Amino acid sequence: MSGFFITGTDTGVGKTLVSAALIHKLVSQGLRVAGMKPVATGCKWKGGTLHSEDADLLMREANVKAPFDWVNPYAFEPPIAPHIAAKQHKTYISTTHIADCLERLRNMADFVVVEGVGGFKVPLNDDQDTTDLVALLGLPVILVVGLRLGCLNHALLTAEAIERRGLKFAGWIGNRVDPGMTQMEPNLDTLRQRLRAPCLGVIPLMVPPVAEQAAPFLEVHSVFQNTVK
Repeated sequence: MSGFFITGTDTGVGKTLVSAALIHKLVSQGLRVAGMKPVATGCKWKGGTLHSEDADLLMREANVKAPFDWVNPYAFEPPIAPHIAAKQHKTYISTTHIADCLERLRNMADFVVVEGVGGFKVPLNDDQDTTDLVALLGLPVILVVGLRLGCLNHALLTAEAIERRGLKFAGWIGNRVDPGMTQMEPNLDTLRQRLRAPCLGVIPLMVPPVAEQAAPFLEVHSVFQNTVK
């Protein structure tokens, strides 16, 4: 069984679009694929249950149908930092519980795409953040770079954090989120030169973003071949 952890340079940079597009691409290759959004905020009530729109999208793209509370173990209504939302609801975000849910998904699928929350170092409880979660899950990391002013600094700092923690930096994907960004190609050239992981694709601006349309822009065949066993 293989998988990836999808993180981002910040919130709102397209982690869900990339995660859904990766799932779509893997499903098209004939694999049994599950998606996972361990922690989500800004959720909405549907049928008496809090639902993450991100998790719902991942489940629609996946061809492994798993219980929602395995896909999204922690869902909170306020669109705020997860550790603050958890405290407000007297809930403890347990990385061990998330790892248990991932293991259940692993038993059902060939591949699991796990989408993070916010950026790479987001507090989950008083003692742990998402870097601790990724280390526990043991998954290689794909970084989504939101292509906008400031992306170079954000991408390089995040890559440094991934590598300093001793995690496998599998690659990065550029996602254009600012239609007014100038000097796009020079910025991409800088990222290719300075990030010590391959560029796995660049997604153009999409309004609205659609996973099926984004999937062809991902050049990840060699990474999947090395990861899927």
